[in-house]
Amino acid sequence: MSMSLFRSTSESAPSATSAEAGVQRTSEILGEAVIKEHRAHFETLRQEIIDFTKAHGISKDTLSKPDLLREVTYKLSTSDLERLANLLERFEYLLIHKEPKEITDPLEYVEEFYQLEKQYNFQVELLEQVGILKEGAILGIDGNIYPIPTLEQIASRIFERRETLETKYDQGFTKLLLVPFGMSLDALRETFKQFLIKYKKSHSSFDLDISDPFCTWSTYQGADIGDFPALVYYPQFFAWEGHGGKTKAQMLEEQVKGRWAPASAGVEVEKELGTPGWTVHLLQPSNLDDQDMETPIGFSPIPRQGKGTPQGKLTSRPPLEAGQSPSEYLSILQKAREDEDSPYHGETGMTPEDWITAFMIHLSETGQPLDDYLNGTESISYLTGAFFRWSSVDVPCIYWYCNNRQANLIWSTPRNREVNIGSRFSVVI
Repeated sequence: MSMSLFRSTSESAPSATSAEAGVQRTSEILGEAVIKEHRAHFETLRQEIIDFTKAHGISKDTLSKPDLLREVTYKLSTSDLERLANLLERFEYLLIHKEPKEITDPLEYVEEFYQLEKQYNFQVELLEQVGILKEGAILGIDGNIYPIPTLEQIASRIFERRETLETKYDQGFTKLLLVPFGMSLDALRETFKQFLIKYKKSHSSFDLDISDPFCTWSTYQGADIGDFPALVYYPQFFAWEGHGGKTKAQMLEEQVKGRWAPASAGVEVEKELGTPGWTVHLLQPSNLDDQDMETPIGFSPIPRQGKGTPQGKLTSRPPLEAGQSPSEYLSILQKAREDEDSPYHGETGMTPEDWITAFMIHLSETGQPLDDYLNGTESISYLTGAFFRWSSVDVPCIYWYCNNRQANLIWSTPRNREVNIGSRFSVVI
């Protein structure tokens, strides 16, 4: 179904007439058709069309009247126009062929389901603007240069794992997060400070203490470098020994050997698909209820106890609500690792690097700070993808503190419970 469906010219009129006739046939049975074998797919696609038309003020009756359809769609942006055309084309194909239209091109697939190109380009541009990405790469703690994953690499990885990611997609994990994992945490923290100050200069209403925009406990200084770094990543347990995690240097060594993501996240691929120095994630976006119609933006908050909403029809995922300890959140991940029926299967905890990068994206896209726990609805975040291994064992903890007008990076004990502290999981791809 071509763009001429909506904006015909004398050259495109024949194809437009054919396409419009197809739309009319489609719309006439939009609410009545039943395809038993692919009923779930039919209902999902049908609901996407209904939601899209409602969101853009297009009546259902308009779909069966080509002249009116052409008139109302003049108001749509090119991307929205393409989105509607694609939805109708897929729906018509399903009705005619009695099966979903198969997408074989990875780039087409990720654009259709994740609207990935816009997300990717935005994040690459942001990483360049803040000085993290220089000539398409970052400098790792080991002195090596690590190029950013390409859109094609990410698309290939998602397409390769599309069957296993189907449940996570259904649960709303559509928001991309590109993390420069290999750079030093000290350098990333300083970059974050400068980002906040620069953002304040261009957004005067943003309430920020420019003298101390990012308060970090001194124990984070040099925590990911040296012969015996204090920070351990992707642990299976919060323990001095037998934790199952690795230092950042060890993670980089494994990535160079051909791992796309940390081994403890359970993801391994062929070497040519690896992207050393980076981790690539999918999370639930802040516009979780509208992501079928809009590009995913920001990151979903951690709800307070009893305030979350389950997500997913294939495997309903109860929300991760505040109120549990870091050890309890990590236990959820460990149990889910071996249980394919768990609603949290395939997920992993976040690291300080993940959160800092996510905050910059979230603020840039939504205009709001991430994890602003004093607003009464959001929560402080335990970063269960890392822990401190020193005389005691402690877990990173981070949040936006509006009273002090700054972000705060601290740590907590593994067994600590607070009603306003929770955890956020991601899917590493």
